[in-house]
Amino acid sequence: MSQDLFSPTKLGSIQLANRIVMAPLTRNRAGQGNVPQPINAEYYAQRASAGLIITEATPISATAHGYPATPGIHDAAQVEGWKQVTAAVHAKGGKIVLQLWHVGRISHPSLQPGNALPVAPSAIKPAGQAFTYEGLQDFVTPRALAIEELPGIVADYARATRNALDAGFDGVEIHAANGYLLDQFLRDGTNQRQDEYGGSLENRTRLLLEVTKAVVDVAGAERVGVRISPLNPFNDISDSAPQRLFNHVASSLSPFGLAYLHVVEGGMGGEATPDFDFEDLRRQFKGGYIANLAYDKARGNAAIASGHADAIAYGAIYIANPDLVERLRQDAPLNTPDQATFYGGDAKGYTDYPTLQG
Repeated sequence: MSQDLFSPTKLGSIQLANRIVMAPLTRNRAGQGNVPQPINAEYYAQRASAGLIITEATPISATAHGYPATPGIHDAAQVEGWKQVTAAVHAKGGKIVLQLWHVGRISHPSLQPGNALPVAPSAIKPAGQAFTYEGLQDFVTPRALAIEELPGIVADYARATRNALDAGFDGVEIHAANGYLLDQFLRDGTNQRQDEYGGSLENRTRLLLEVTKAVVDVAGAERVGVRISPLNPFNDISDSAPQRLFNHVASSLSPFGLAYLHVVEGGMGGEATPDFDFEDLRRQFKGGYIANLAYDKARGNAAIASGHADAIAYGAIYIANPDLVERLRQDAPLNTPDQATFYGGDAKGYTDYPTLQG
């Protein structure tokens, strides 16, 4: 039987009605205390026809935040808020996993408890500016994490995983992409440590593997995915040998028996990137594979038919098309996303995009 975007599949223990995945999309619309609100539940429920929804990146602790109004998963009120979201999605027959996030150095003291410095593998200041409640402010030089602090970071991921399951999620995705903390440990451009978490591929991968083990111990491997972005330079991230590094990452994650590996296959800003063999990366991981980056219907179907991917994640286009599955099925016109309303605000550009039915 031929397979395409509309055929069912299973990622770990998560049964998908189709292979169209809603990618994680930061929208900055959480309420006071970084608690999900009813409007967030409405937004996700509108998109429940996706085979799988991956939530916006969600900080695992108070120190993991790096942007205003992002929903957390580290206290009881946030768990209760997320319960509204999972209940609304499940009521429409959808599946939803929560993306676990620590931003590392991509933060600002004004977003940290006690105005503390953000943390990172090494004290290297990123280029660019942080989004704060007071507007854009220059990034600061972060504080390098002491080795004795790393078990606490791992424990935060495990605790956030338990909270996510208590909130009713079908699983979790570990965010190890886009220049955030776990990606900072992986890359030699941001990790200049001299201890067992720096230097060699095995050392730079160590924290991600420890986090993965801790999350798997809580949720079970069949409900855990990992997201990576080998070529994305976002947040001033780089590595001298990305193919070698991320082939090692994929092969090291494979023995866990995870539900999936979610791969951003290039630079998210459309920038030129080095040659990279994603087919080779795919061969290193024995499990589900979600491909992400500028896929349309034709490319998505081709990637699934060829066996390159088990599912395709769609990003910005999902903001504007809550019924994306049906639009792709019918080859119907797509709404155009309004970039001015991507981050922050109210229902405008969030829950008011029209569907085919009106």
